[in-house]
Amino acid sequence: MQIRIVKIRDGAVIPKYATAHSAGCDLVACIEENKVLAPQEIAVIKTGISIEIPNRFFGMVCSRSGLSVKHGVIVLNAPGVIDSDYRGEIGCIMMNQSTMPFTIEPGMRIAQLLIMPYQTATFEEASTLNDTSRGNRGFGSTGI
Repeated sequence: MQIRIVKIRDGAVIPKYATAHSAGCDLVACIEENKVLAPQEIAVIKTGISIEIPNRFFGMVCSRSGLSVKHGVIVLNAPGVIDSDYRGEIGCIMMNQSTMPFTIEPGMRIAQLLIMPYQTATFEEASTLNDTSRGNRGFGSTGI
């Protein structure tokens, strides 16, 4: 699959896969100067790119495991969704969940992007649903 990408700002980096078998490609911070994320702070970090995702696919923006486990920095709305008809700049909603400030530097790999297929559904209003063994038992009903 080929994805068209436009660099819309100086310093933008085309996403690339870290290894031959990586599912996600790295998204890079396209910022002019360091951004210090205070503990519990949320900020949108721009990537400087816009992409053309084929119809029936979407981009899924996920946290990078190293940033998460080592620094407590995550993509807040992970997975973030980039629809195939969106042509604006990709921004990553980052949050520092740790107790220490974290510095995001220009060119730093901040998130990963997966390109995934999807299906749409049609919804039909009904007065009842088919029974199951679980029924309407919700959170925690199947154990811890």
